Amino acid sequence: MVILYNTAVFFYHLLIRMVAPFHKKANLYLKGRKQWLPRLQAALSDDARTIWFHCSSLGEFEQGRPVMEALKKEYPGHRLVLSFFSPSGYEIRKNYALADVVCYLPADTHRNASRFIETIRPEMAFFVKYEFWYHHLSALSERNIPVYLISGIFRKEQPFFSSLPWGRWFRKMLGFFSHFFLQDESSARLLSGLGMKNLTISGDTRFDRVMTIAKSSQLFPIVDKFRGDRPLLIAGSTWEPDENMLVPFINQFHDLKYIIAPHEISAAHISRLRRMLEKPTVLLSMANPSDIHLAEVIIVDSVGWLSSLYRYGDFAYIGGGFGAGIHNILEAATFGMPVFFGPRYQKFREACQLTDKGGAFPVNSTEEFSRTILRMCTQPELRRNAASVSRDYVKNNLGATEIILAKTRTVS
Repeated sequence: MVILYNTAVFFYHLLIRMVAPFHKKANLYLKGRKQWLPRLQAALSDDARTIWFHCSSLGEFEQGRPVMEALKKEYPGHRLVLSFFSPSGYEIRKNYALADVVCYLPADTHRNASRFIETIRPEMAFFVKYEFWYHHLSALSERNIPVYLISGIFRKEQPFFSSLPWGRWFRKMLGFFSHFFLQDESSARLLSGLGMKNLTISGDTRFDRVMTIAKSSQLFPIVDKFRGDRPLLIAGSTWEPDENMLVPFINQFHDLKYIIAPHEISAAHISRLRRMLEKPTVLLSMANPSDIHLAEVIIVDSVGWLSSLYRYGDFAYIGGGFGAGIHNILEAATFGMPVFFGPRYQKFREACQLTDKGGAFPVNSTEEFSRTILRMCTQPELRRNAASVSRDYVKNNLGATEIILAKTRTVS
């Protein structure tokens, strides 16, 4: 199986090299890994004690971030090395101030993994959620370096649980971990069924992260002035299909004010959105306190503001549910409001749970969205109940970070 795995890794990287001239993400993937060893050696020229975090992409970084920050406080003399697999994580967080080194994970070969681990020399390693790289995990295990999976989640469809011949090999990877910190009981049952006992149901660290964000959120006095005494709907991380569903409602319904934060903030996309809207619209970067009351819609034209803007909302719509899947709903839920999203949400545990509890509402069309939100506007107790469910859902799931820290003190 190792030969087959190595062959798959080889052909994956061959494919990346073939498409790189025509594909921006593939090109970044290759460029970021060029001369990775000498660059890493230059960045780690001293003998400082090291903790290593590996994340696939940006979402996993946000899950790992509360633990990184807590460990940095607990071990201020230790160096933090943060690695990414995907350019979409590395390019956005390559200047993350808390990390001493931010880098790409080299291709998962035996040689690369050995050189990587020998160079960073971690005292402990943390992999976030889904990351399983055979040679890097094996290299850690061979050197008796504790390695933890945090915010882990497992499904029976994964190859670890297959009865086919390769299932045994994938299960071998699980044996490299010192401890599993899992999101839910279902994952714990699956691992227990394989005889795994080194596991703890700690929950999802993203809840700790969104609460930290909420407590440190930026104030926007101009948004307070904009909304006045009307309820505010905030549509966050919207894509074109989300906007095609939302805009007819916005154009027709005058009892709310609206903030739209598109996922894509290019001039062309924002221009298209402004042409669709039939109401007075202003870009947040251009909003003026003297006439903001005249606007009905604010379009957010910069990244980094959305999580703070949710504090002003009465309703939230989260984009992505008409495509590959919804974006982060917890940033909105933590401020206590009904959360709406498109129909493709089933792979997101928090969306399913919040829907079942009555704090979130999947919608398939403008008509369904209109019916649901109008009912809440005419029956305020429905909105208050949904808002309370959302707020309590986040509060009741806090604490994963401290569970992880407490356990690693005893396992390390």
